[in-house]
Amino acid sequence: MPRFNHPPFAYRTPPELSGAPPRLAPVIIVGAGPIGLAAAIDLALHGIASIVLDDNDVVSVGSRAICWAKRTLEIFDRLGIGEVMVAKGVTWQVGRVYRGAAELYHFDLLPEPGHKMPAFVNLQQYHVEMALVERASAFPDLIDLRWKNRVTALAQSGQGVSVEVTTPDGCYRLAAPWLIAADGARSSLRAMVGLDFAGQAFEERFLIVDVEMAAEFPAERLFWFDPTFHPGQSALLHKQPDNLWRIDLQLGPDADSEAEKQPDRVIARLRAIIGERPFEIDWMSVYTFQCRRLARFVHDRVIFAGDSAHVVSPFGARGGNGGVQDVDNLCWKLAAVIKDEAPVALLETYNEERVAAADENIRHSARATSFMTPHGAGAEALRQAALDLSAQRAFGRRFVNPGRLSSPSSLSGLSLQTPAVAEGGVEPGSACPDAPLRGLDGGPTWLLQQLGGSFRLLACQGASAPAVPGLGVLRIGQDVLDEQRLFAARYGQGLVYLIRPDQHIAARWTHPSAEEIAAALSRARALTRASAVPPPAAAKPDIDTDRLHDRADDVYSALITALKHAPPAEVARLLARMTLALANLAGDADAAIATIQSVAQDQSPLS
Repeated sequence: MPRFNHPPFAYRTPPELSGAPPRLAPVIIVGAGPIGLAAAIDLALHGIASIVLDDNDVVSVGSRAICWAKRTLEIFDRLGIGEVMVAKGVTWQVGRVYRGAAELYHFDLLPEPGHKMPAFVNLQQYHVEMALVERASAFPDLIDLRWKNRVTALAQSGQGVSVEVTTPDGCYRLAAPWLIAADGARSSLRAMVGLDFAGQAFEERFLIVDVEMAAEFPAERLFWFDPTFHPGQSALLHKQPDNLWRIDLQLGPDADSEAEKQPDRVIARLRAIIGERPFEIDWMSVYTFQCRRLARFVHDRVIFAGDSAHVVSPFGARGGNGGVQDVDNLCWKLAAVIKDEAPVALLETYNEERVAAADENIRHSARATSFMTPHGAGAEALRQAALDLSAQRAFGRRFVNPGRLSSPSSLSGLSLQTPAVAEGGVEPGSACPDAPLRGLDGGPTWLLQQLGGSFRLLACQGASAPAVPGLGVLRIGQDVLDEQRLFAARYGQGLVYLIRPDQHIAARWTHPSAEEIAAALSRARALTRASAVPPPAAAKPDIDTDRLHDRADDVYSALITALKHAPPAEVARLLARMTLALANLAGDADAAIATIQSVAQDQSPLS
């Protein structure tokens, strides 16, 4: 029985049907989940009005997305709900990985001090949506939020978009120059535009349960491979607010979804984990997952964001976080285009930057899934080898993949960033690291709070930043003070940065001229065309040269000795451990990958 009361939001007859003067806005947003609501608020902060249409009248049922990463929290803080989320949510930064009952290792996602936002906050999606709805109400002249308004048809012209909307009072047509499709993984707008959602579906099934109970488990991410309470599978435990706990259990590809949702079976699985303590099931589901994305996110006047554009597995918390970061990337660009401050070509960089980020998230997601659900004896031996090494040697932990947790995607080398000529500091394309500062009035403040949501120059202590019309400057040591020296540790000294409205670094210099700054600003607004800089191609490794010389027999003998006493069933696992250890010793990932691929292709037929 869900403990959260989902109060319905009031439906109001839209002015198009009531006879009142219709409201006009340059942007229609379809979907009032976290992505659509965040987009409406972000646009409002730039002075852009939107009409938000949602076919429901309540926030999401079930906790759904719960893990909100530091970068996403910083975006939410800029939108006005970051502190609310931290106050309500469960803060954590330590994760522990187990094999059976034994801890293999633990990690700390934020080992250094001096950040306003924590590494992660666990907070149910319905709480986030409620906070966003409340925040949206602060913009009555800029956000028209319409519940029970279902979009049933869409048409585009060169000048804009029109949609057919169905409500309890009938149907109406709504038009605007732009539309953001934030209607989720089952996006009807995606189908209306006729877009293929290419990708991969995974057969593995998982049971996800939110349990209400009083428990002493720490506020940490706990992940098990082959746990004693669920042999042969994996399990994940997260603490949430309100005495709720998220439990994910791998079931295998052949599990019967309906049978696994039967109360007796679920309760038996939960009892194996939590013992005889009292509990209540708040919400549960059996799910499979997919990794998919649109080929492009920008389709003329319709722009896709969040799950309507890309979906990933839940491992690594890259779905909701990735969607919020879509909004962060898109809305300043769309606002600039609407205000005639930038050409429409600027929106193409949303496609460029966020498709790259989606590919990164999908790659991490698919790799985590492959590690958790190995197929074939070779993959199973390799996973066991990685787990063996992680228990014995620190480098082995890099090969263990219980889900690479969400982190901001670098925009380095993409077209809006000016390549750096200065050494040190933070690379162009990176999200700005936060740092504690002190205002001239003596009050504490934070770097990201001072940067805000517009283009800014950031001048480190000892740097000179020439004036550029229309571009504000934040001078460390003059406008704000770096008393803890954490800003200097992260950004360096004597450097000047150009910061984008989404708080990513667009350029970095030591002694820039006004002309150099203006050129970088023009590039960051797509007023001048620039191509992305492709990463340098990896050199083909030379694996044919004899490097062991007369020690080759010694190496071969060592291998024979190591394998001689290994039981036949353990040989593949031992060879896999050796392969991983030697790859780490080589210290060159590109060379190791190319060598593995080359040797695999060179296999001779068995005689």
